[in-house]
Formats: sequence, C-alpha cells, structure tokens
Amino acid sequence: MSTELEVCNLSHEFKPNKKNKWVLKDINLSIRPGELVGLLGPSGCGKTTLLRLIAGFEKPIRGFIKKNGQLISDNHYLLSPERRKIGMVFQDYALFPHLNVWENVCFGINKQEQSIQRAKWLLNLLDIYEYKNRYPHELSGGQSQRVALARALAPGTSLVLLDEPFCSLDVEVRSRLRSELTSVLKSCSAAAVLVTHDPQEALAICDRVAVLRSGEIQQYATPFDIVSKPSNHFVGQFVFQKNILPIKYIDNSYSTFIGKLNLPNNTSISSESVCMFDKNSIRIQPSSNDLFTVISKEYRINNYVYTVRCDNLKLRSEMSLDTNLSIGDKCKVEFIQEKNFLILPENIKSKF
Repeated sequence: MSTELEVCNLSHEFKPNKKNKWVLKDINLSIRPGELVGLLGPSGCGKTTLLRLIAGFEKPIRGFIKKNGQLISDNHYLLSPERRKIGMVFQDYALFPHLNVWENVCFGINKQEQSIQRAKWLLNLLDIYEYKNRYPHELSGGQSQRVALARALAPGTSLVLLDEPFCSLDVEVRSRLRSELTSVLKSCSAAAVLVTHDPQEALAICDRVAVLRSGEIQQYATPFDIVSKPSNHFVGQFVFQKNILPIKYIDNSYSTFIGKLNLPNNTSISSESVCMFDKNSIRIQPSSNDLFTVISKEYRINNYVYTVRCDNLKLRSEMSLDTNLSIGDKCKVEFIQEKNFLILPENIKSKF
C-alpha cells in the first residue's frame, strides 16, 4: 500500500544540552492516502512540535520525513513549507483579517478556472458559500473553522495538518464539525493529521491514533486496538481514565493495596506489572478508620464519580446517586466481584 507520509526515527530538541532532553524521540509513523491520523497526548508531550516538523517550520535533529516517497526533511535538508503542498489549520484559524472569505480561501491558489471551481466547490461542501463576502470578524467560530479548512484544501493538497482545530468552539459546534471532518477529507481525497488532547475526539473520528507521552509514541493503532489492547498503563489511564494499581506477590498470591487478585496459580507477571480496571469495578463506603479520603465528587446525571486518595494513590469510583459521602470523608475501597480487570503489560484478563 502506498504511503502519503512517512516519519522515520525522528528525534528533536530545541536547545541541545548535556542531558539530551529530547522533545521528540525516535518517532516512527506512516500515514496512508486518505487516512485521518490522530496525535493524542497531554500538554507538552510533543504533538505540536511533530506537526511543525511535518509542516517544515523546524528541521529535525535526527531521522527523516518523506511525503509520497520524496524526502522533505532530515538533519541536512529542509524543503520549505510553501513547497511541501501541505495544508495547515491552526488553533486560531489565522485568517487574514483584511480579506473576505472568498479572498482567504483563494489566497494560496492560482487563478486558473479549475482552481476557482475547486474553491467554489469547497465553499459549498463546507456550507459557507453564502458568507463568501464576509470578513473574518463577521464570522462565528464554526464558520471561521470551515473557512480555514477550505483554505487548506483549496490548492488541492493531499495532506492537511490540524492543530487542535476545535478547541475554542462550544460543545455543540465542536461535535458537529468534527463529525463532518472525515467526510470532507474523503470528498477531497486528502489525508490529515489531527493534534488533540481529547481521547474521545481522537477515538471517535480517526482511522489510527498515535498516543504520545514525553516525546515518545506509546501506541500507534486503530481505535479498536487501543481500546481492546492498550499497550501500557499510561495508555489505559490517559485514554480511558481507568484506575491503576501496582501489584505485589504476597503469600503465594498476587495482591493490590485494596485486595487480592483472582488469577490462576500458574500466572507469572513482572514486578512492574499493574492492574487496570473501570470506575464501576470498585465501591466505596464510609469508614472513619480507613486510609482513603474523598477528595472530589462529580455529578454525572445518572451517578456520582468520586475520587479518593491514600498518600499518592488515587482511585475513581462510579457510585449511585443515593451514596452519602462528602469531600473530606474517610472511606474504604473494595473490588466488586465479577467485574473485569486487566494486567499490563502482559494483557492478562480476569475477573475480581
């Protein structure tokens, strides 16, 4: 299968130093034509830096980037951004304030009939043709976002980079635009890289997702594979907000801080393994003599989600609305029988 974009052994740092504090380290990923790939991770993990390297705003310290098989970046060569034929949609949209919608969309294209017709087609596709004479200050956030996307796609680019394009939109507009993004890209036969820190957004619309932590890819897979087989406890905790407990081997059985694990006798796991489970797999109850303390209580329409803490250990529990616990209360935590748990990195599944 052909590759739209190939990133190989990419490493980058802004200020070389003795500690070798890499912003990105040994990044490897490929993007197929027409594929929407998500870069997912917490703030400061290197998502936007990787996007800037792909766009050509930075030159990598190590590794290389190819587009359609042609080298566009390595530590000796940097093809300028305007020659890469890559569209870019920024967080703030970066529309030219002195140009109207039509002029913004046509800014980067030649004025041949074919290009003009494509720009008109994009305005209609994104449902903004009626606003073509308006200026950016006369547009809503959602309309500005559509104009920015139309401008990125107007030159006929086969790859678009999206840097958290929905972060400043309200919930309803954000949901509607992200649901339309895939169909718009496919209509234009364009691949895209979407930077986001929202796991729900990445899993909902992306064909594959790269989960980053501290400049390294923790997992690069389809949403289904990430959900069914998370590569490590960071992926499980960040992407799904699951509970994580360290495991100890005591008296010929595996145990956690809140109870023993139901595992076959011949199970063998490492000393670094952890137990991962959902919020609804544990219950909390008032107990003035116990070690856990309620530190937050969130209303979720059909239930409460409590966060409890003991020293540096935090757990989240989904409880019914009739649960009578308040912030600051002492409580005990226990597993609920027959609920599922997963041992990582061994990917051993069992029930409490």
